[in-house]
Amino acid sequence: MKKITLSLFFLMALAVVGFAQKKKTTTQTKKPAVSTPVTTAAPVQTAPPTAAVEKPKKAPKVKPKDGYAIERELRDTASEKAFLPVIKDEDVVYTKRVWRDIDLRDTINGVLNYPKARLIEVLLNHIKNEELTAYNPKNPTTLDDVDNFDFPLDTTEAIRLANGTVNVTNNKTGTVTQVAGEFNPALFLKFRIKEDWVFDGKRGVFEPRIIAIAPLKLNDQTKEWQPVFWIAYEEARDILATKRLFSSLNDSSPLSMDDFFIHRLFSSNIVKETNAGDYKVKDLISDPRQRLLESERIKKKMADMEQGLWEY
Repeated sequence: MKKITLSLFFLMALAVVGFAQKKKTTTQTKKPAVSTPVTTAAPVQTAPPTAAVEKPKKAPKVKPKDGYAIERELRDTASEKAFLPVIKDEDVVYTKRVWRDIDLRDTINGVLNYPKARLIEVLLNHIKNEELTAYNPKNPTTLDDVDNFDFPLDTTEAIRLANGTVNVTNNKTGTVTQVAGEFNPALFLKFRIKEDWVFDGKRGVFEPRIIAIAPLKLNDQTKEWQPVFWIAYEEARDILATKRLFSSLNDSSPLSMDDFFIHRLFSSNIVKETNAGDYKVKDLISDPRQRLLESERIKKKMADMEQGLWEY
């Protein structure tokens, strides 16, 4: 019995070992599973939220050049005064004073009366700004005509003289009242300049120096052109040098009002020269044509005087 039990146990052990070996062989011969590569899909790029795209800023537009002529803005800008040699008092050998009238109705002088370059408006504007001093053309005590710088006017009085007065008649009572007038540039058609002709012994030159300038208005009663006020020309030069004039010959000309006077570009008639009786030409000659001839005679006399100084 015991032998039978051992035999069964032995057979069962063999069976178990054989089954284990068979299972191992089967496991080793089994083909490994083929792994198919998994293609990972590319991430889908989603469009970012639409944001406001800033456009590049354009450069500021440059104003195109308007040709080659000097533009109005440039012609109105400041410039230097015309060169004028200094004459020392010790070098003065001879002087002669004359007064000239410049008529703006003359074509040459019309540049001083253009709408954008009126000499009278330039003077009045700077008198209002207290940059120029106006002087009374009459002695307040004696009412004599004077052209020196002894009686300065305040701004209000100078403007009043320029505007003048207007007679207003009351139709009911018949009375006439004088009221302040309004400025009218069309009334200032003449200017008077006072100048000295000086012989500079150091340089040997006989040349003019403008001393003063005055706007003239026609007196309705006397029918004479009378100064409204006097301006010292040397004081006005810094201002006149900044005022450009229109030139009909050259649009690019930088001509200023100071150039116009210093370079003697104006046309004028001599109305007075220094004399013992302090007479004007009109006081001695009544005929207008003869006055013009007298003016030319004085000009020729001054030219001969210069020649005579050279001979001396």
